[in-house]
Amino acid sequence: MARGSALLSALLLLSAWSVAAHKHHDELTEEQANAPVDTILWLHIFLQAAVWGILFPTGMVLGLSRSRWHVPLQSVGFALTAGGYILGHSHKGRAFLAGAHGKMANILFVPIALQLFLGVYLKLHIHEQTIRPWAVRLHGVVGKAYPILGWVQMLFGAITFGGYCRGDNLGQCLAHYIMGSGFIAYGTIMAILLLVGEAWVRRSGRSPDWWDSWVIMLWGIVNTFTEHRGSSWSVKDMQHTILGVLWWAGGILGIWLSRNNQRSVVPALIIILTGWAMSDHAQALMLSTKVHAIFGYTLMSAGLARIIEICFVAPKYTQEVVQGDSHSEHTLDGSREDQSQSNPSRAFRHLPPFLLVASGLLFMSATDEELHFVNDQGMDHVTYILIMFSTAFILYALIVSLINLYATSGRNATTAVSGDGAIELTESSNKWYAPVPATDVEPANHVIGDDD
Repeated sequence: MARGSALLSALLLLSAWSVAAHKHHDELTEEQANAPVDTILWLHIFLQAAVWGILFPTGMVLGLSRSRWHVPLQSVGFALTAGGYILGHSHKGRAFLAGAHGKMANILFVPIALQLFLGVYLKLHIHEQTIRPWAVRLHGVVGKAYPILGWVQMLFGAITFGGYCRGDNLGQCLAHYIMGSGFIAYGTIMAILLLVGEAWVRRSGRSPDWWDSWVIMLWGIVNTFTEHRGSSWSVKDMQHTILGVLWWAGGILGIWLSRNNQRSVVPALIIILTGWAMSDHAQALMLSTKVHAIFGYTLMSAGLARIIEICFVAPKYTQEVVQGDSHSEHTLDGSREDQSQSNPSRAFRHLPPFLLVASGLLFMSATDEELHFVNDQGMDHVTYILIMFSTAFILYALIVSLINLYATSGRNATTAVSGDGAIELTESSNKWYAPVPATDVEPANHVIGDDD
C-alpha cells in the first residue's frame, strides 16, 4: 500500500510539473486556433471523461456501499487521471486560450491529494477514538463531491474546446449551464429517491415535494435579482425575471401544501409553466427556436408525468379513513406499491426523472454559440435534438446503473442464499410502518381456562 501511494504521489507531482511547464495562450493566431486536434489531445479527452465520468463515480458508489473494490478502483482512477493531466499538457496541434478548464485542473489537485492522503491514513487504523472519526467524515464529503467536480471540469473542457463563453456570451452560458445542470441534478435525485431513497423519505418526515418546493423557492429568489442588468428592460429580462417570481411564489405555496408529509403537485405545475415559457422564447435563429421549443415541450412532459405519478401511481400521504392501518396521515403507504422490480408503476416512475435529464441536456446545448456552430455545419434541428436525446439515454443509463450498483454491492449485496441455490427471504424489519392484519381475518378462538 505504501509503495502504491508513493507511486501515485510521484505521478501527481509529475502532473503538477507538466501543468506548470505547459504554455497557456492569452492570444491565438488563426493557424493555432484552427490547427488539427492531435491524437494526444483526443486521448486526454476520452481518458479524463472515462475517469471522472465513470470510474470515480463508480468508486464513490462502492465506497458508500463499503465494497472491498472501492480502494483498488479509486487507486486506478488516481493513476489514470495523473496520466490524463500529462497528456493534456503535452499535446501539439490546436492551441486554446487560457481559461477556467486549465485553472480548474490546478484546483483539482487539492481534492485529489487530500483524498489520497485520507485514504492512506484510514488504512492505517490509528487514532481510532480521536482523529479517525473526523477523517472518515471528511473522506466521505470529499468523495461525494467528485461527481460534481468532474461534471464541472468536463463542462469547462467542452467550453474550452469550442471556444465558447467569452465576452458578452458569458452570462448566457452561465444561465444555460447552471440551470441545465440543475435539471439533471433534479432528475438524478428523483431517480435516487425512486430506487433506494424511500426509507430516507420516511425517516425525514417530509414528502419529496416539500424539499422540491424549498429548492424552487430559493432558486427563484436568486433568479429574480440576478437576471436583469443595466437600466433598460429587454423582453428576455422581463421573461427571466418573472420566471424567478413564479418560482418563489409557487415554492411558498408548495411548501405550505406539502407540510405534514402531504404530496403536492405545485412543483410539477411550476415545471410545466417554465417549460411553456421556454417553448415560446423568442430566438434569433430558426434552429434555436426549434431547439428551445422541444426543450420546453420536454420539460412540460416531465411536469405532467410527475403530476400523474403523484396523483395516481406513487405512494401517497393521505388522511382517508378506511379499514386497516395503511392510510395514516404521517405514514408512507407502502401497501399501495408493489416493491418488485417488475411492477409497471415503477416503470412509469422513471419517466419524470429521465425527461428532466433530457431537458437539462437540451437546455445546456441551446446557447447561441453552440447553435450558430450547428447551423454553420448544415445540421438541422431534428438531427441535433435526436443527438441530445441519445446522450440523455446514455446519461440516465449511467445514473440508474450506479444506483443499482449501490443497492447490490458491498454491505447491500444479497448474501442470504441457501445451499440448494434458492433465495431465503428474511422478514422485513421496517420500524416506520407495519400494517395491522386485515379486519376480515378471523382471530383464533380462545376459551378462558385453556391455559390453566
